[in-house]
Amino acid sequence: MSTMDLDRAWDLHPQVSVRPEPFGALLYHFGTRKLSFLKDRRLLTAVQSLADATSAREAFLAAGIREAELPRYGRALATLAHSSMVVGRTS
Repeated sequence: MSTMDLDRAWDLHPQVSVRPEPFGALLYHFGTRKLSFLKDRRLLTAVQSLADATSAREAFLAAGIREAELPRYGRALATLAHSSMVVGRTS
């Protein structure tokens, strides 16, 4: 899976529900019926703040993810986009 454009704005898909868990979170897409597990609390924080951020990079940095870690988290975001959990913001 490739890295996403972190300078683009992303949002959770409107049909995705996030349920925080002790290990991270469960994401459930009501449209596709797919389930994703987030096992990283910082990734959860970043995903939850995507709607308020101007870019994925901004959301990641605000969640405490360092610049050097961005490629790994970009791949995680790419996986979420591939499964339609997150979508690129159009407006």
